[in-house]
Amino acid sequence: MPVSTPAATLLWFRKDLRLDDNHALQAALDRGNPVIPVYIRELEDAGTGPLGAAQAWWLHYSLANLSKALEKLGSRLILRQGAAEKVLRALIEETGADAVHWNRRYDPAGMAIDKEIKAALRADGLQAVSHAGFLLHEPSKVETGAGGPFRVYTPFWRALEKQGDPPPPVDAPKHWHNPTQWPKSERLADWHYLPTKPNWAVEFDSVWTPGETSAHQRLKQFIDRGIRNYKSQRDFPSLPHTSGLSPHLALGEISPARIWHATIGLGDDVGTDDYVHFRKELVWREFSYHLLYHFPNLSSRNWNARFDSFPWKTDSASLTAWQRGETGYPIVDAGMRQLWRHGVMHNRVRMITASFLIKDLMIDWREGEAWFRDTLVDADPASNAASWQWVAGSGADASPFFRIFNPITQGEKFDPEGAYVRKFVPELAKLPNKLIHRPFDAPSDVLTAAGITLGKTYPKPVVDHAKARNLALEAFKHMGGKG
Repeated sequence: MPVSTPAATLLWFRKDLRLDDNHALQAALDRGNPVIPVYIRELEDAGTGPLGAAQAWWLHYSLANLSKALEKLGSRLILRQGAAEKVLRALIEETGADAVHWNRRYDPAGMAIDKEIKAALRADGLQAVSHAGFLLHEPSKVETGAGGPFRVYTPFWRALEKQGDPPPPVDAPKHWHNPTQWPKSERLADWHYLPTKPNWAVEFDSVWTPGETSAHQRLKQFIDRGIRNYKSQRDFPSLPHTSGLSPHLALGEISPARIWHATIGLGDDVGTDDYVHFRKELVWREFSYHLLYHFPNLSSRNWNARFDSFPWKTDSASLTAWQRGETGYPIVDAGMRQLWRHGVMHNRVRMITASFLIKDLMIDWREGEAWFRDTLVDADPASNAASWQWVAGSGADASPFFRIFNPITQGEKFDPEGAYVRKFVPELAKLPNKLIHRPFDAPSDVLTAAGITLGKTYPKPVVDHAKARNLALEAFKHMGGKG
């Protein structure tokens, strides 16, 4: 009698582009059947893929690296594009697969698609199984004592802390079960994720190396050298005390559980405040997804409805100046230029630039959220939206609106020697430290010696901060809100 070939399992990769600590992958292999990895460029909704052009650049190289890692195991990554259910059904028909495994995602569009697909496949007698792993917790299972969602970060942190460490991460597999025949795959290059004319990402690869291997290297470097003094020095953009893991997390090249477990046992060598503070940043991502899960309009609607009446300005010239890093405030301009050149911005500077857009220019926070979404390699539907609403004062556990960052004093405090500004705003490089954050106060002879002509080689301030602050507070006062 002929020996029947076991039905294949489709392993559907999404924002989990890794072999290490991948629960869907492990479950697919545990079936003992051939496993066919697939990545679908979904066309139903842009929110299910890269959030913007910068992240599309990252995704291209991440997929290429995942493909190489699979090839080393004797496997391969099948690329298809189209509506997810239609693509999966075509692959099931082509391969005879009887099961699809994937890791859950938590953006509203993605969850809606997954729910429909799971129900449809199961109705046809197929196995459709989703797994955890993108987050440390399941948003549906963490509740307040009253049984509802958390709205304040600190109690949320305490609730997760009480749960103890997450389960240990699962190592990458060393063996793979392959089918006798492979379905056809599209070519990654044909998806045109990389910019060409102009190639605005020309400097990205001088800063970033997408992929799982790089993610683990960054984690090791951070634990070895960056996490010490993290709490006291993470706000200084010229110092190496941030992990650089956010873009790797955004596309799932490393799991949050793997990062969390790397901090266990650091108390003897690293100050408790440092690794606990780092964990709290990881949990801010969790809190952001908790909010997005329970409030799916987080990126488009004020979480606090009182802000619906706020008198935002429509000022395309000022918005463009902000986007280009030409506001006349050096720390703001340095941050916006870093964003354009490297697809990233230091976290402290993100808050400064966001405050400037919202409260100095009085431009709707949604304009900033959209720009960051398109230009950040670590664009994240939850963290991006929650953080912009936090700065605006309209979000959960938000910074009060009347907390308005002074771009001059913020620069002087967190970039006291001007190293960050000099790197990204080189036309100001020759100014002395005491004037690097206030070139508009520099005497004419100092400007001349530094080769600066305000309004020509470097812009004059687009607004007077003190006056803009008063106007914003007045608008907030008449809105009738409370901080």
